[in-house]
Amino acid sequence: MQAFWQQLRIRALVALALVFVAATAALAADDPLPSWNDGAAKTSILAFVDKVTTAGSQDFVPVEERIATFDNDGTLWSEQPMYFQIAFAVDRLKVIAAADPAIAGNETVKAVLSGDRAKLAAVGEKGLLEIVAMTHAGMSVDDFSAIVRAWIASARHPRFDRPYTDLVYQPMLELLAYLRANGFKTFIVSGGGIDFMRPWAPAAYGIPPEQIVGSSGKTKWQLIGDRPSIMKLPEVDFIDDGPGKPLGIQRFIGRRPVFAAGNSDGDLEMLQWTTLDSGPRFALIVHHTDAVREWAYDRDSLVGRLDKALDEAPKCGWLVVDMKTDWKVIYPFEK
Repeated sequence: MQAFWQQLRIRALVALALVFVAATAALAADDPLPSWNDGAAKTSILAFVDKVTTAGSQDFVPVEERIATFDNDGTLWSEQPMYFQIAFAVDRLKVIAAADPAIAGNETVKAVLSGDRAKLAAVGEKGLLEIVAMTHAGMSVDDFSAIVRAWIASARHPRFDRPYTDLVYQPMLELLAYLRANGFKTFIVSGGGIDFMRPWAPAAYGIPPEQIVGSSGKTKWQLIGDRPSIMKLPEVDFIDDGPGKPLGIQRFIGRRPVFAAGNSDGDLEMLQWTTLDSGPRFALIVHHTDAVREWAYDRDSLVGRLDKALDEAPKCGWLVVDMKTDWKVIYPFEK
């Protein structure tokens, strides 16, 4: 009899364990943001999406108005120790200088090729535009896209020794997917070059090329024989950074976002444009606080400085995501 009851007890414990496992799995499946730690940040995102997508809610937002804009550098992928597009330009410049030694005598080129971050920072905006003109122009958009795809496939990040596209943020990938599952249209609105992002960003983020807004150079139409092409010129057309972001949103999207995410002062005006209006609105700042898994920086950083926007966040009710506290993992390869 005792053996019978012991066996029955074991069966009951096994059944209870199976129920627990099933319940845990169900909860995990129901969690759209599994790489976010439970807390105020995650709760506020879920609550906002719930209220703007619930029919009959006073905060309901029609599907056509559910526009979400995301900065790229430092918001969707890492940006240290230098913006990844600058790393691309440096590698491209090495190839060009090797083919044309005369270019290597240019002082700006010398500073860039020295590998000295202080010298690179010292060239300033004018110098960087000069480098971008050397490395991004004088070819068709299609040829440039092929060069970018080849670089993305072969280049390795100096700290992690991984492709740059491995350094996308897993929690933000989940957020993008969650918003899209709830009827949002997601856009990249970045200071980075639009022609640099379009070759790889769709695969990395699930955002199609027509929903990518970025800085751009001037171009021209060209037809040689029966072969048409769009040629990239060494002149700036549009800078999609700072106050340029609301202008880019209006110019290319035509609707004011109800959700926006950034990480630096370059996103300040986009966050203001999104939230300083009536109706339900949400702004999110990714605060880089994890020096072990990623980097810790804000007010004094030469890359992705977060100063004015960090001060504005509590005044405007923007969510500041603490990377160290709020994210279980940072990159997909950590899972």
